[in-house]
Amino acid sequence: MVQAIAQWPKGGSTRFYEFKVQMLQVKKLCNTRSIVTINQMYPGPVVYAQEDDRVIVKLTNETPYNATIHWHGVRQILSCWSDGPSYITQCPVQSGQTFTYEFTLVKQKGTLFWHAHFSWLRASVYGALIIYPKKGVPYPFKYPYEEHTIILGEYWQQDLVQLERNVMASGGGAPIADAYTINGHPGPNYNCSANDVYMINVVPGKTYMLRLIGALLNMESFFSIANHKLTIVEADGEYTKPFATDRVMLGPGQTLNVLVTADQKIGRYSMAMGPYMSAQNASFQNITSIAYFQYLGATPNSVAIPASLLPRFNDNLAVKTVMDGLKSLEIGQVPKEIDMNLFFTIGLNVNKCGSKTPSQNCQGVNGGVMAASMNNNSFVRPNISLLQAYYNHINGHFTEDFPGSPLKFYDFVNGAPNSAPNNTGSTNGTRTKVIEYGSRVQLILQDTGTVTTENHPIHLHGYSFYVVGYGSGNYNPQTANFNLMDPPYMNTIGVPVGGWAAIRFVADNPGVWFMHCHLEIHLTWGLSVALIVKNGQGPLETLPHPPADMPRC
Repeated sequence: MVQAIAQWPKGGSTRFYEFKVQMLQVKKLCNTRSIVTINQMYPGPVVYAQEDDRVIVKLTNETPYNATIHWHGVRQILSCWSDGPSYITQCPVQSGQTFTYEFTLVKQKGTLFWHAHFSWLRASVYGALIIYPKKGVPYPFKYPYEEHTIILGEYWQQDLVQLERNVMASGGGAPIADAYTINGHPGPNYNCSANDVYMINVVPGKTYMLRLIGALLNMESFFSIANHKLTIVEADGEYTKPFATDRVMLGPGQTLNVLVTADQKIGRYSMAMGPYMSAQNASFQNITSIAYFQYLGATPNSVAIPASLLPRFNDNLAVKTVMDGLKSLEIGQVPKEIDMNLFFTIGLNVNKCGSKTPSQNCQGVNGGVMAASMNNNSFVRPNISLLQAYYNHINGHFTEDFPGSPLKFYDFVNGAPNSAPNNTGSTNGTRTKVIEYGSRVQLILQDTGTVTTENHPIHLHGYSFYVVGYGSGNYNPQTANFNLMDPPYMNTIGVPVGGWAAIRFVADNPGVWFMHCHLEIHLTWGLSVALIVKNGQGPLETLPHPPADMPRC
């Protein structure tokens, strides 16, 4: 690796963290129960770093469950082994075992986050990853008076690993969350939660930066502050042109930095989080989670001014408005020539019931079994690490035949097959797509109308990508409008309900990279694919060998 050092970022320090996976007793919603956490903190500890720092996190698992941690939005340059998705880049860290994650934040800054990537544990195992600019490098906007992190989550009063098993066994949908939470607090609208409220004390006239993180499990959500404008200055850890709005929508995996000025009359204002659900006939938790944006000088028990601005649960236009406002601050290196054109449909399926006890196992639409897919293939995670199988040439665990486009084209949005379960099934398998190193890739993500159209937050591990276009209906290259000047550079894109999104990236990081819907139920149902990016030339374009302490399955 000697040659590699010359090009590796200089001047970064090393940040060391110890993460212990531990059970924590919490009293919430009138009940006491044990939840899985890191270091008995909920939300988990903040990982602080600076651009180009090396981060080393030693994970020790002191719970009965398997665990892994994914560093969401970290590009993991030549460190795919530390990416974290279980059965994709590593076997889970079993009870009593340890594993050390190591990665360098090459040219990265801003708000990212980390979360568990085994079963549904990330419902409680998550925390902020905050990367400051290098010393002496200012923000590209006026320095805020204070910064606060706001993590939007969902809380369940049940064992999440068991819940995933039950949902899979039932063949049906997932139960709704017991509460939405802001930094782990449901707020006063929920039972026994009048004092379980997050609060920020603000000085009149000052400007605050809020680092908003979407750590929800199966829902997307709107966020707003009563009577206050939010100015977006960063999305997914990349600066944007400032864009003022009354409310924002965050799906799981998405982060936004917003500036808020305390320019209203002294009082207590609600920060509100409520549901965005774009699917038809889906049940969801509809109680708003509230936190307080409280001015100094407000009486301690003053009534909170309500956030009347939360959109209706299915307000697709509110989502589009925010997306329309996102533009990169700098002119990006958007690939103009494309070597690889990919087209992936994304959506739901209903498979035929194969069970002898259909009332227990086939609770999907019309007595079928629910599934989800990309290009109509439901991805099956192997029982060993896919990266290990690929790296060590272990045969029989995956195939390299994931189709680069749908096997048949039709009116995806309005003419999708919907006689469930007769014509709504998917194939399944551990099918991967292989990409040559250095390829300039364009990928069209197309929502389909089988069962229902829906906004799907699609996350690509190991990369950020330029969102060069999106629209409603079926993608049509003749009429699609692309922004190749200043498109946002993101790691998770909410593909519009009944629409499409076009993303571009250069495949310059070798490894096995998971791409999936970040709604956990859809991931469980198979809405994912693994992209294998081959090695290039020389040590700077080659994935190093695995760490010595890689867990075994």
